[in-house]
Amino acid sequence: MKIVGLMSGTSYDGVDVAAAEFTVEGDTLWLRPLGHRGLDYDDELRERIGELLPPAATTIEAVCRLDNRLGEVFAEAAAVGLELAGGTADLVVSPGQTVFHWVAEGAARGTLQLGAVARVAARVGVPVLSDLRSADIAAGGQGAPLVPAFDALLLAPDAGGAPAEPRAALNLGGIANLTVVAPGTPVLGYDIGPANALLDAAARRFLDRPCDLDGVRAAAGRVHPGLLAALLAEPYYAAPPPKSTGKELFHGGYLDERLAALGESVPVDDLLATLTELTARVVAAECDRHGVVEVLAAGGGLRNRTLRGRIAALGAGRWRLRGTDELGVPAQAKEAYAFALLGWLSWHGLPGAIPSVTGAARAAVLGSWTPSGPPAGATPARPPRRLRIRT
Repeated sequence: MKIVGLMSGTSYDGVDVAAAEFTVEGDTLWLRPLGHRGLDYDDELRERIGELLPPAATTIEAVCRLDNRLGEVFAEAAAVGLELAGGTADLVVSPGQTVFHWVAEGAARGTLQLGAVARVAARVGVPVLSDLRSADIAAGGQGAPLVPAFDALLLAPDAGGAPAEPRAALNLGGIANLTVVAPGTPVLGYDIGPANALLDAAARRFLDRPCDLDGVRAAAGRVHPGLLAALLAEPYYAAPPPKSTGKELFHGGYLDERLAALGESVPVDDLLATLTELTARVVAAECDRHGVVEVLAAGGGLRNRTLRGRIAALGAGRWRLRGTDELGVPAQAKEAYAFALLGWLSWHGLPGAIPSVTGAARAAVLGSWTPSGPPAGATPARPPRRLRIRT
């Protein structure tokens, strides 16, 4: 099967597109990357998304307009994916842009992703899988993270091989999430906390830039001990998994509150250095807690050389940090490939959410299908001219 996976994360800076070919040999699923591409959102679209995200107030009209605007963008991205796949694909996975993840008292109650799926199906002419999180939430899970299904298969030992030592997969998007695969224990995966979310919020606020490119300004600053201590006191970090979070917690207003409570001015470079240290400390603490020997990292945050260097330094002597590129999975497109895999699983009626990760009562087959036309093999029907009721 050829499957196109799309992904737009909590950084909402663009959509990643990946095309993959899947084949099965025994109990091994082979993924052949066919190509990937990143399509950046324009400034106006990023602004529209930001205006709608919590804690901002919005209107149903704004939601409807953004839903359809994103649908057009995802449709274009899906068309690019078909080109990468050689002009045709069996299906497209379009999970949409998360604009709200409703978590109350540690339990996920609902989730909302936008992206007018019918526009995607109409553009590419193949079935589209969307709304991948709701089925897990209906089963009592967090609906996130979903990428651990990919990580667990990727980190699984070869057939007949000895059980591997504990290893982890780390994604550094807007939110950092971790998957831990260890012999003899269920797969564990959860959102750790912010990766780029607070860093990008600070860059937009104080630098008028979307991010601190390559972590240059953070590298020029010094960590502020008081602010770091206040940030590390966030209760979310101490909460046990399963757990998930997003920009409904870690947003610009959250940062403003911590800075106001500090009662002193913090230079911009020092602020960025402190936020970088926050992410690195939280990541390292979780990797240490699970006793992993290796961490395979991906996501946009991996391109931040200051952040990557700090995480590697904190793990030195205990675990090694590697990029997924070393295994043939482009780090920037890993999540898009992971959603392509979730599409393969759903197509075959297999669950894509792992209960030990999300906390669900059962493993759920993910997503809702939007057909592009009659199912393959459907018997054509003559259009009726009238309807009558038989009593």
